[in-house]
Amino acid sequence: MIIVTHNRRELLVLSLDSIQKQEDALFETIVVDNASTDDTVAYVGLNYPNIKIIHSKSNLGFCEGNNVGICAASAPLIALLNNDAEAHPLWLRELIRGFEKQPDVAMVASKILQYEDPSRIDKVGHLIYWDGQNRGRGMGELDEGQYDVAEEVLWPDGCAAAYRRDAVLKVGGFDKDFFAYADDADLGLRLRLAGYKAVYIPTAKVLHRRGSTLGRTNPIRIHLIERNRVLLALKLFPWPLLLLNPFFYGLRLVRGFWAAMRGKGESAHNSQERGKLSLAATLLKADWEAIRMMPKMLQKRREVARFQRISSMDILRLLWRYRISLKTLMEDQK
Repeated sequence: MIIVTHNRRELLVLSLDSIQKQEDALFETIVVDNASTDDTVAYVGLNYPNIKIIHSKSNLGFCEGNNVGICAASAPLIALLNNDAEAHPLWLRELIRGFEKQPDVAMVASKILQYEDPSRIDKVGHLIYWDGQNRGRGMGELDEGQYDVAEEVLWPDGCAAAYRRDAVLKVGGFDKDFFAYADDADLGLRLRLAGYKAVYIPTAKVLHRRGSTLGRTNPIRIHLIERNRVLLALKLFPWPLLLLNPFFYGLRLVRGFWAAMRGKGESAHNSQERGKLSLAATLLKADWEAIRMMPKMLQKRREVARFQRISSMDILRLLWRYRISLKTLMEDQK
């Protein structure tokens, strides 16, 4: 069990308390502290003596922080939990069952519900649009049993997921250049390219405080999401789809603008003209940074080819199977 944290001791304590209540599962807990300036390290050491804490001298981000935890772990299975999430007492037990008798399964997704309104879905796996933008499957929907069947998904959300440690190390772990956001998409697709599968277990439940990391309209969040969308496509998309990326991105921008004009979609939250101009500037800056990182991503693309086991056509079929429509993508998230 790995939890990466940075300066949010109050939330971390709630997360750790939920881990301490896990039933029918043997596990170790590793907290990776990303250079917190509060008393997180001292507090965890004093109040949770059975938990291993690794203190980094700099903020490594979600990606490298988890890599540190994965390297420090000894178990064949690893579970990740955000420090703003609380796990049901049987969460770990149910996640572990997702791997039973399925050697080709390297990822298991949780049923993540909204902490503020547990009757609504936060994420139950992920879906993806053709330009690389991804979104949690079922996000914002009322939980009415429509996701109560164990089934294959594209990849799990990194907020609460389990992985085979050897498979993660085989594909290179999390990409630290992503820092945060779309990191689970990158790892998930690389594992898919290596021939592994992901399953969703509805009985592995977690409550998640949405947007507690940076906030929904935070420019840093928007910048990372947009930049990493492009990096994901550069690194992992088949060439025909990559060449069409500007076209699909343009379609999404047009649809987003139309939704904002009608007071819908995420950009509608920037109600003032200055806010919309600031959003546009953030997106342009993020795209420019991604372009500057293109040589590095193309090199990583060649590295991925070394362990890729499925064809480009198989990848396209996979993305088609788990696609999200433009209309759904641009809808408000409850």
